[in-house]
Amino acid sequence: MDSIRIRGGRPLQGEIEIFGAKNAALPLMAACLLTEETLTLANIPHLTDITTLAHLLAQHGVEIGMDGHARHGGNAGRVLSLRARQITSTTAPYELVSRMRASVLVLGPLLARTGRATVSLPGGCAIGTRPVDLHIDGLTRLGAQVVLEDGDIQAHARGRLRGAEIRLPFASVGATENLMMAATLAEGETVIRNAAREPEIADLAFCLNAMGAEIGGIGTDELVIQGKESLSGAEHHVLGDRIEAGTYALAAAIVGGDVELAGAPATLLRSLLEYLEATGVSITETPRGLRVRGNGRPTATDVTTRPYPGFPTDLQAQAMALMTVADGAAMITETIFENRFMHVQELRRMGADIAVRGATALVRGVASLTGAQVMATDLRASSSLVLAGLAAEGETVVHRVYHLDRGYERIEDKLAACGAEIDRVHN
Repeated sequence: MDSIRIRGGRPLQGEIEIFGAKNAALPLMAACLLTEETLTLANIPHLTDITTLAHLLAQHGVEIGMDGHARHGGNAGRVLSLRARQITSTTAPYELVSRMRASVLVLGPLLARTGRATVSLPGGCAIGTRPVDLHIDGLTRLGAQVVLEDGDIQAHARGRLRGAEIRLPFASVGATENLMMAATLAEGETVIRNAAREPEIADLAFCLNAMGAEIGGIGTDELVIQGKESLSGAEHHVLGDRIEAGTYALAAAIVGGDVELAGAPATLLRSLLEYLEATGVSITETPRGLRVRGNGRPTATDVTTRPYPGFPTDLQAQAMALMTVADGAAMITETIFENRFMHVQELRRMGADIAVRGATALVRGVASLTGAQVMATDLRASSSLVLAGLAAEGETVVHRVYHLDRGYERIEDKLAACGAEIDRVHN
């Protein structure tokens, strides 16, 4: 099992390229199940989660090609072509779904296209319960019969799904994506109220519209979908990864570096950029993305995670790493997931002063962290430990970095190219 070894204390200088967003690419890949024609996706990151979903789609009968050529201009990055000419299986088995929670996104498209779907209850990072109840309740509103049996979600529909009004009790990203995809093939109009507004949902909606769907209210909390009998193929460029960009911005801040993030979607990072500026970091938009410059020890600044456009929960652990070396004390409050402070104990091993009470962590900045052996517990926690290792005195070894590989492509290479002393150890 690989680990990442870091000798801290070296500033970052240079350029880091930001790749396509994992959280956008996964639902976009699932959307291929809605049509028998080819869906071509450009700017796909090379991540284990992408590979996992590709394997799942392949067992549903999807023909997959890699590194084709999209026709739109610009840097297409890695290109993935997906064609679900015929659905050969409507079952998403446990051995694949258990690796990644996002696998549940095949539920809505399979049900809408074929009238049936069996999907094992999802697995993945242990950062919260993230129940599938919202997915099930919404599909039931669309006319499906859904039962939970032997650890599987079993859904059936007689004929086409039927449009309906659905109000989500909270703005769930996954439920919004699943229900929006299912509604594109339903009969009549579907309205999803209290829909999540994350940019990755808008990216999915734009792609679905390119496939012939009719979705209104994109970017708002009320989506209106006019169902179609069928969808066509399309070409789509995946938007840049705001979480990857945010992680590297926080990396530059924690070591006082000067880094340009090429391809960083600045307009999607306003809450983070405002937070970084409050800590004393200089942010400049450039023709290629963002320039981030740390200016000595950061100022302690409180932060609370919120649904988009608020501060992303996926950057909370990395912001906590920054606050461990800040001047003063900061309160970090997590409102999205109830179990997303598992990185705290590992940061304490490095000398961080953190006290947790309920959903809030009080972080008192220390003059410096000390390198240690630490264990990654989930995807974003693993990146927070890498950031802490960049700032720590001595050597840090981050174990279980398979979590890291789910969401960051070549993180050690990108950081090393900017001057970090970091490498991957193959154990």
